[in-house]
Amino acid sequence: MAKPVIITCAITGSLHVPSMSPYLPITPDQIAEESIAAAEAGAAILHLHARDPNDGRPSADPDVFRQFLPRIKQATDAVVNITTGGSPGMTIDERLAAPEAMSPEMTSLNMGTINVGLFPAADRIKEFKHDWERPFLEGTRHGMFRNTFGDIEAILNRLGKGHGARFEFECYDVGHLYNLAWFLDEKLYEPPLFIQFCVGILGGIGPEVDHLLHMIRTAQRLFGDDFEWSVLAAGRHQMPMATHNILLGGNARVGLEDSLMISRGTLAKSNAQQVAKLARIIVELGHDVATPSEARERLALKGADRTNF
Repeated sequence: MAKPVIITCAITGSLHVPSMSPYLPITPDQIAEESIAAAEAGAAILHLHARDPNDGRPSADPDVFRQFLPRIKQATDAVVNITTGGSPGMTIDERLAAPEAMSPEMTSLNMGTINVGLFPAADRIKEFKHDWERPFLEGTRHGMFRNTFGDIEAILNRLGKGHGARFEFECYDVGHLYNLAWFLDEKLYEPPLFIQFCVGILGGIGPEVDHLLHMIRTAQRLFGDDFEWSVLAAGRHQMPMATHNILLGGNARVGLEDSLMISRGTLAKSNAQQVAKLARIIVELGHDVATPSEARERLALKGADRTNF
């Protein structure tokens, strides 16, 4: 019998800008409310970034995280997964400031340096709310999202060994799986693994079922059966790729970090709306939605009682 499907919800992220949607959570109150509602809709894991509450730009400030993390923990049993990616341009120390202060059960970990091309979106926005948004998007034409071997090793040591955190390994291309295998060979991490196949980002692997199958089969060759996998598909590919992955035996991630839409041409009004739609698809396909307790057991997490928030 297939295992219950773990739903991850990525609440706000750092790549979309406020001018793209009036529903993107910005303030700590909005992030807390959206997270709690997503958990109630069926999300077992909440993937969280922070934003400057004044203008919505990405923030690495632990004090901003402190304004919403305790509220989420008090109101839900969901697993809190804090970003270590932060935002393009942040230093590794900036990216790790909040997770090191909060000591969460889980964090994200990007498995390689990539180009993240957000610049095409700049021409589709008719009016910007804030001065920082267009330069931020246009800057990705010449910038990169840095995740060197040294960066990855630092995160594994500082958060994995230092805090007992487990990781959502974000893999944007097939080579990232081989990077992960190298770190396992070096004994810097032990299974079980939770691998997030990230598809549809300009600069990474495309959102096609053939690519997803190739990444799954490659992971099986490298890691055997001792891994859980999920899919993160950008934009309009979110629900179709999630559905394909569920049919293949995997898990899925939704949320306004990854897509601002609920259907073709229609903005999602909340993260919970996306989670509820995915949960409905899971049930209609004959599967169950995993609880936070089931996710914790399968991913070997340390428990919410051992966090610092």
